[in-house]
Amino acid sequence: MALPISLPAGGPAEPAGAAVPLTVAGAGLVGSLLALYLARRGHAVQVFDRRPDLRLRQRSEGRSINLALSDRGWRALEGVGIADDIRQVSIPMHRRVMHDRQGQLTGQPYGAPGQAIYSVNRDQLNRTLLDLLEARPGVQLRFGQQLQRLDLAGRALHLRDVATGREYAEPYTELFGADGAFSAVRGALQRTDRYNYSQDYLEYGYKELTIEAGPGGTWALEKNALHIWPRGQYLMIALPNFDGSFNATLFFPYEGPTSFAALLDAAAVTAFFADVFADAVPLMPRLAEEFFTNPTGSLVTVRCYPWHMADVLLLGDAAHAIVPFYGQGMNVGFEDCTVLDGLLDAHGDANWPAVMAAFEQQRKPNADAMADLALYNFVEMRDRVGDPRFLLQKRIENKIATLHPTRWVPLYTRVTFSHLPYAEAWAAGQRQDAVMAQLMPHIQTDADFDSPAVQARLAEELAAAGA
Repeated sequence: MALPISLPAGGPAEPAGAAVPLTVAGAGLVGSLLALYLARRGHAVQVFDRRPDLRLRQRSEGRSINLALSDRGWRALEGVGIADDIRQVSIPMHRRVMHDRQGQLTGQPYGAPGQAIYSVNRDQLNRTLLDLLEARPGVQLRFGQQLQRLDLAGRALHLRDVATGREYAEPYTELFGADGAFSAVRGALQRTDRYNYSQDYLEYGYKELTIEAGPGGTWALEKNALHIWPRGQYLMIALPNFDGSFNATLFFPYEGPTSFAALLDAAAVTAFFADVFADAVPLMPRLAEEFFTNPTGSLVTVRCYPWHMADVLLLGDAAHAIVPFYGQGMNVGFEDCTVLDGLLDAHGDANWPAVMAAFEQQRKPNADAMADLALYNFVEMRDRVGDPRFLLQKRIENKIATLHPTRWVPLYTRVTFSHLPYAEAWAAGQRQDAVMAQLMPHIQTDADFDSPAVQARLAEELAAAGA
């Protein structure tokens, strides 16, 4: 479904663009949004991507997990004037709904009344950004161009046209590597002296599946919720689509007695799902077909340093790929764009060395914190969201937040519904975890929270934590 794009007028003051265009490697979500921000500042921009133009093909089945847009992502979209367009094709999810093995449901709000994260289709959002880019004067989109080599000293991209095989060199002034977790631009930087890089894979993969729409395009599950089937060592989640279906994703071990390696035929898959995801199976008529047809994706955390070198800057997954369990991968990448735009306001569009250095200094600690948060939330979603003690703790935390709104802001709220730097949010969350570790042994029921002894202990712990 194509979006009705309202082309935004203006933006920040638009100076005359540079004679030589700025270069963006990668036409995915972050690369496209970054190019929009640069073009709105009056720069000529050329965007290279090794893949074909995704607008010329059907959606790639099994590779288009729905994404969760939250406040940081919305602010980035507002910055290029398309937030209202995206809201028309996104679905608010106000809470988690946990499904136990017996099909019983437990709900947990994501934030205060009115707060929500939004389900949006990755493919559709990317198409919208590309359409908006193509309509922008001074922007050149070049697909099917694979980076073979990056000449840092000579400021040149050595590219190969995938369709023709022709190899050629393309000069650049400033190059922005937004070409994903397996970035070719970052790969070139990794070959320089003393470059720090790590990639850490979970022993889990993911498989995209479909929960079909109900009769007449209705939603067979609660529409405005993110559904979770936590099962200890694995889990399944589902996000709603506008056609009444849900985009479901199984996060599952690669190896072991309960794993992708152990489910070898349709009968095994059907029997396993009927046992552990019984309430979902009747809604998944193509389960076995999709399980073996759709690819298994890997889950990787990428850390590297430095992010900039010789007029090259990394952004998005190229700089900081994270696992998807806090719903912040796209949001942190989009926030990269707003931070860079703010630094251009502060330092000027011509002072790229200062802008790139400040960007790296500001974003690197926050990206590392977000990577830690995503891994932390994986354990929470997999193991804890179905635990009655965990749910009690969350209710107690909400009571504390209501009683002390200026002293206690839940970690999820800090990360998802604010623009507080991730590193500060994570540090505050760790302090609050320490408070709860002292408080929860004295609480067995919701009513215990109101006892004088617990209230006195809470006051002591808040004071000790500096809250």
